[in-house]
Amino acid sequence: MSNPSLIELGFRPFFQQQLSLDELNSLTLGRIIEQHRSHVVAMSEQGALNLTQTPNSERVCVGDWILFDESLRLVRPLERQSLFQRKAAGTKVDSQLIAANLDSVFIVCSLNDDFNLNRIERYLAIAKEAEVEPIVVLTKLDQCADADEKRQQVQALDPLLLVHALNALDSEHIKELSGYCKSGKTVALLGSSGVGKSTLVNGLLGQQVMETGGIREDDSKGRHTTTYRAIKWLPQGGLLMDTPGMRELQLSDCEDGLKETFSEIEALAQQCRFNNCRHEREPSCAVQAAIEDSSLDQRRFNNYQKLMREQAFNSATLAEKRAKDKAFGKMVNTAVNESHARKKRN
Repeated sequence: MSNPSLIELGFRPFFQQQLSLDELNSLTLGRIIEQHRSHVVAMSEQGALNLTQTPNSERVCVGDWILFDESLRLVRPLERQSLFQRKAAGTKVDSQLIAANLDSVFIVCSLNDDFNLNRIERYLAIAKEAEVEPIVVLTKLDQCADADEKRQQVQALDPLLLVHALNALDSEHIKELSGYCKSGKTVALLGSSGVGKSTLVNGLLGQQVMETGGIREDDSKGRHTTTYRAIKWLPQGGLLMDTPGMRELQLSDCEDGLKETFSEIEALAQQCRFNNCRHEREPSCAVQAAIEDSSLDQRRFNNYQKLMREQAFNSATLAEKRAKDKAFGKMVNTAVNESHARKKRN
């Protein structure tokens, strides 16, 4: 294919206004389309280029708009319009950038034994925190006998939520998603391993470009097939971002997203008698009253509490790390300044 224009890559006035005349004259603008351990690949109007990141470079991720110089050194990223991030997997105290400048996100969940409302709510919170439109895509329709019931369960999470149930191997089903994939639009795929993301990518692209892993019959879990994040061009003109399956998608700095995802619980909490109501055995608790009259599902409330605790803990841990990093930076600067002062005196 010929090199895309900046507009086809998703460039818009939000990014244009961040550029100075000097930068436009001396640097090249591009968008990161691949992220590997050792380097990133940026697409510009001149084509795809491997860029060097220095130890002092700001953190970047797939979808970022960046400026680079003639030596292919990344100079700086532009401010992001949206950003997906998560707490780093495992015990490491840090946040991990996943995808930037998205318009929509396909939250992919299969209709087999992997179907999990709690996980969908987790992804919805992250999407809303990032201010990206979430679309739930329920895959493996051909393998499910109660697909309508499960689809209704997902729709019940939010009457305005966009939900599609489909067989990713059926081209007619894939057409349901074409409206989200127009020229200049960027959509990402989020979902755990084995939900059919790679099959969905192949269906959207109209060709076999991603390996698909089989499903282990004993637990309906998939074999992980995507090893790096990358942007691909869709026949409709849009941009598709695929991300490795995330088994440890922990929340951090996501309070607003959770409150929006569970807005009805937040509204009920405002009606409780006590401002510090824990929604357990307190008198005149509107949340417990809603659970008792079945207007609020106990499962949903339990997941809300679990996710709120998780995000509070992770956010506090990250805040503590940032404070320590800031203090260490000040200590280093002080030591350097004192060293320079001693040299001048001598």
